[in-house]
Amino acid sequence: MTEAEQTFYVSPIANPIANSKLQKGLLRFIARQITIKHIKRGVKEVGKALRKKTPGIVIFAADISPVDVLSHLPIQCEELGIPYIYVRSRLELGAAAQTKKPTSVVLIQVPTKDDVKGLEKYHELFEKVKESNPFI
Repeated sequence: MTEAEQTFYVSPIANPIANSKLQKGLLRFIARQITIKHIKRGVKEVGKALRKKTPGIVIFAADISPVDVLSHLPIQCEELGIPYIYVRSRLELGAAAQTKKPTSVVLIQVPTKDDVKGLEKYHELFEKVKESNPFI
């Protein structure tokens, strides 16, 4: 399947969407960070973390319907200066976050200073997401 065939529905507010290389890196990093509990997943958990001003990277699924479910979160991210990006599939996002159901949004928290390799990868992804987002 080509990249265009894989995407059936993309939300009208899904901007910016990660390219396939960045998406692959983000999903791998989520899978790595979930084992050490540096991930918040789901609209409720991420919304609560944003209200508490938790620093990190927010990743949304671009195929969410209805859009109203998470349309308030990008605005909160912009107000707090937290970079965010959309990935194409909530199924892939859910699989990376190790949930049984598809996940619509994930917050990757800043790794601790003990995890040097994770911290380097986090900062690399942080810069890439920040570069690709014109709203921050």
